[in-house]
Amino acid sequence: MSTTNSNSQEPLKNVLVTGGAGYIGSHVIYTLLRTHKYKVISIDNYHNSFPAALTRVSELALTELKAASDSQPSAQDIDSTAIDVHECDLNAASAVRSIFSSYSSKGGIWGVIHIAAYKAVGESSEIPLTYYANNVAATISLLQTMQEFGCMRLIYSSSATVYGVPPDIPIKEETRREGDSVYGRTKVMCELIIQDFCDSVMNDSGSKTSFQAISLRYFNPAGAHPSGYIGEHPRGRPENLLPLLAHMAVGTVTDPVLKVFGNDYPTPDGTCIRDYLHILDLAAGHVVALQALEEGSELNAKVFASSIQSQGRFKAYNLGKGHGMSVMQIVDAMRKATGHDYKTEVIGRRRGDVPELIADPALARAELGFDAPRDLETMCRDLWNWQVKNPTGYE
Repeated sequence: MSTTNSNSQEPLKNVLVTGGAGYIGSHVIYTLLRTHKYKVISIDNYHNSFPAALTRVSELALTELKAASDSQPSAQDIDSTAIDVHECDLNAASAVRSIFSSYSSKGGIWGVIHIAAYKAVGESSEIPLTYYANNVAATISLLQTMQEFGCMRLIYSSSATVYGVPPDIPIKEETRREGDSVYGRTKVMCELIIQDFCDSVMNDSGSKTSFQAISLRYFNPAGAHPSGYIGEHPRGRPENLLPLLAHMAVGTVTDPVLKVFGNDYPTPDGTCIRDYLHILDLAAGHVVALQALEEGSELNAKVFASSIQSQGRFKAYNLGKGHGMSVMQIVDAMRKATGHDYKTEVIGRRRGDVPELIADPALARAELGFDAPRDLETMCRDLWNWQVKNPTGYE
């Protein structure tokens, strides 16, 4: 409930997170809960996630709240650590509408962080219609519901795959968007749809409640909460390098050798370089972006005052460290973190891979105050701590 207490706290703002139980969603929700400014509502169909993640997030936030308080926490602060959980598919428009409607008497839903999406690049080319329906059509439906209920603030969790094969490294936000996979194109399409919606609302009425959105583009989140209580647990075999290495070390993936796709790229060790950032740094970026959508704030004015990306109130930012790590650097770092003696075998290049993909986060640093201070060693240590304590994840 969005209520105040005897200490005259500001009422909690209702914020809906789609894909809230996933790896990124759960850490974003944890970071939201820590502010004690929001009542978080999660929508997830658990296609690639587990309800237990949200239970743990809430438990972790409440434990930290009590540990940090010299006195009994307020009823509102305690309430801010509880998540309203809804199992729902975003394409089920009537069900999503019902969720929005249920908060109409509680101040309405103030903002949305839209994370839910299918995201396997290879799979997206095999079942493209499924990806377009889940990623694009569901986003349109969500926007229509938001408009109906006067919810005019959106953080879109995008991807640096919108840049395809960029002409320049590091990649700046003004780089042309040309997703070179079905997944990447769904992200481009969603960004364009959101941007068009921001422009149209702004142009139609000039209303003070015009729609505003921030799109966050990033490559490779890694790591876990340092407690090891929440982390990444994909259903099935991990597709990404770091979780695959963690599963190999803990024994849930029994491959004796890691296959490396090419070592003849024009990079220092011949393997591909990617921009990795700690999941908690990424989550913090989502939360500060949400705070930037509060009208009348200095941050809101700063973000949209000089926007050249849109006629309306749309802005995109890269979130990353601004420098990359190669495949072999990642393997070496995980070898140190886990003590596992990884064996590698170089095979042919993988179609679509490019030598180096690094985001330029300068704009996010300058305007949002975004930073990604946690290093590769910390990412690997936190990932391994999670994996050792949870060898079978949330199952």
